Amino acid sequence: MRFKRVFLTVMDSVGIGEAPDAEKFGDKSADTLGHIAEKMNGLHMPVMGKLGLSNIREIKGIEKADKPMAYYTKMQEASNGKDTMTGHWEIMGLRIDTPFRVFPDGFPPELIQELEEKSGRKIIGNKPASGTEILVELGEEHVKTGALIVYTSADSVLQIAAHEEVVPLEELYRICEIAREITLRDEYMVGRVIARPFVGEPGAFKRTPNRHDYALKPFGRTVMNELKDSGFDVISIGKIADIYDGEGVTKALRTTSNMDGMDKQVQTLDMEFTGLSFLNLVDFDALFGHRRDPEGYGKALEEYDARLQEVLDKLRDDDLLIITADHGNDPVHAGTDHTREYVPLLVYSKQFKEGKELPLRKTFADIGATVADNFGVKMPEHGTSFLKDLN
Repeated sequence: MRFKRVFLTVMDSVGIGEAPDAEKFGDKSADTLGHIAEKMNGLHMPVMGKLGLSNIREIKGIEKADKPMAYYTKMQEASNGKDTMTGHWEIMGLRIDTPFRVFPDGFPPELIQELEEKSGRKIIGNKPASGTEILVELGEEHVKTGALIVYTSADSVLQIAAHEEVVPLEELYRICEIAREITLRDEYMVGRVIARPFVGEPGAFKRTPNRHDYALKPFGRTVMNELKDSGFDVISIGKIADIYDGEGVTKALRTTSNMDGMDKQVQTLDMEFTGLSFLNLVDFDALFGHRRDPEGYGKALEEYDARLQEVLDKLRDDDLLIITADHGNDPVHAGTDHTREYVPLLVYSKQFKEGKELPLRKTFADIGATVADNFGVKMPEHGTSFLKDLN
């Protein structure tokens, strides 16, 4: 069975229970979906339920399907890490054995000094922080002094926040390019530099949609490269193009929220193309996981489920829908870090008479291998296709 279009959705950070090696990452007992469902006294996600989410592992409030519509299982990450880039790169066939560096105590003084010298601006912050809370804390000082707000997160990321009326966008982007050049060095190896422009007055600062990511290029060719070079379409929705630094992308659609991401996915369902539509829904992670907000996370999951039927209805007979995640971010776990978890895998087509359980996947790269197999392009070095199991 082959498909003309594959729609791949990554529910950013929606883990489904601790991985076997979770303790090594400090994540024993992590369970993103399970703990959210407990806090919500049950999740209302009937569409994911009928696809087979609770057949993977029962989730409070989500009924287990007698006849699941999708093929279902969970996936274990093979790479050494639990960040966004590691998970996504593995999904498209790469394996990362040396994790990107994270900076739980802020960036080294020599990095900050060099960035100050080359940007011509002082730097304040330099610590892990929420993107909104750091504006409350330091936004007014930034507006008064013009100093750049630099902060990080649980990801391997250096973020630079600046008011658009204090630091023009062109200057902020230029500074981020300087930071990207500095942080590519082996002693730093930061995964991404992100421009975080904002507007407003003290007490009412608001980030704008003019965010721009400067990511490392994948260290090898991904399935997306193989698709593009073979003449197939690869449509990026959300931050996918940034995560892969544009590699293998033929069309990029930016988003402002999960629901905007769903709007864009619905748009691509109406497009004529042959290849891959690849969506990341970042709000689960950025707005609720890192901020340890299980109730907000739960509502966002239910909002996603409420839009999912529209996607199912628009799928054509020769379309394939794959729903998964890239890591966990248990909102009741200690700290604000990602969590090392299994991720769900749901695979649906209108051609399927009934879904079945797939074997446990030992690497996220099985998705990339399946996509490559479907379109007859070069298979990735890692991953095993499950295309033949879909019938």
